[in-house]
Amino acid sequence: MEPHIKLDNQEVSLNYQPLETSQVGILVRYIFITIPRAKKLLETWEKKAQAIPDINLRQQALASIKHKAFHCQGGAVYAVPYPQSESQLLQLITAYQTICDYLDNLCDRAGSTDGDAFLLLHQSLIDALTPGNIPKDYYARYSIHEDGGYLQELVRKCQSCVEVLPSYQVVYPDIMRLADLYIQLQVKKHLALDIREQELKQWVQENLPQYPGILWQEFAAASGSTLALFALFGLATCESIDKKQCQQVVKAYFPWICGLHILLDYFIDQQEDCEGGDLNFTFYYESTEQMLDRLKLFIQEAHRCADLLPSSTFDKTIVEGLLAAYLSDNKVSQQGYRPIAHDLLDTSGPSAVRTYRLCSAVRKFL
Repeated sequence: MEPHIKLDNQEVSLNYQPLETSQVGILVRYIFITIPRAKKLLETWEKKAQAIPDINLRQQALASIKHKAFHCQGGAVYAVPYPQSESQLLQLITAYQTICDYLDNLCDRAGSTDGDAFLLLHQSLIDALTPGNIPKDYYARYSIHEDGGYLQELVRKCQSCVEVLPSYQVVYPDIMRLADLYIQLQVKKHLALDIREQELKQWVQENLPQYPGILWQEFAAASGSTLALFALFGLATCESIDKKQCQQVVKAYFPWICGLHILLDYFIDQQEDCEGGDLNFTFYYESTEQMLDRLKLFIQEAHRCADLLPSSTFDKTIVEGLLAAYLSDNKVSQQGYRPIAHDLLDTSGPSAVRTYRLCSAVRKFL
């Protein structure tokens, strides 16, 4: 007999195979099936990280998995609409996000501000997404080298996954552009304090004309999200897609859904980043009121764009899930931001409030 769960008075099987089009079905499969599978994959990479010879690289690899596991678990939701390709997508998303988190730690914690070293490290992300590229010595300009092949193995895992996606060549140009934006942001935001902001603003200004109405820090924030990539990975599992479908996804996700994602992340990290002297793009708003108004704009535009996508139920669930996941974090209460959180949830609507309550309950068991 198949296990079932009741949620909002709807009974949902936990063993279904086809895509559930309801938000309830999406959430149930994600919470009870997809997250546990993503956790198991992360455990595999954790074991490999434990074997890294250099103690500093080993510590950073393990720390990135321990403290940023929620990035992989969150990204895993993009496997839910494609049950026939779920295993492959989970392997790809987990490996790619693990590279991102590991490199972020290497740039953050090494005491280095060498942009050339950071750029070469991040070449691994380009190679990971490009079948046929031979993994190289990504540490050649970095102060530490001996990782026992850990980063190269992550790259090869991604390559083996993307090379069999039926429509990968259709999404590849957009994937490369999004990956490049992510890399440019990561390199520049880890430069020395005296040049970091200037480099970031100059880079953003070169790209901003394509996105009227977006502030420089919002474009930078959107560039730091991997969600658009994961959405394109899923689209690439389909046998027949065209450029128009690909562009629909990109326009919905960048800058709106991606921007909302990272701005919420920075919103809940304000106190932590202030104390640590870390870059936080919400600090560039003129006031709390402006920040709140801009976050509301991103919520509204993210919903509007999601409504235009063929998979609108799923993508709207993503928008509401972002709000629920970040605003249910204990950091919100600790900083006295609960009234702002409720204001943002109300902007999204009743469904977001329900998802928030569900997320708050699920947090107790994860």
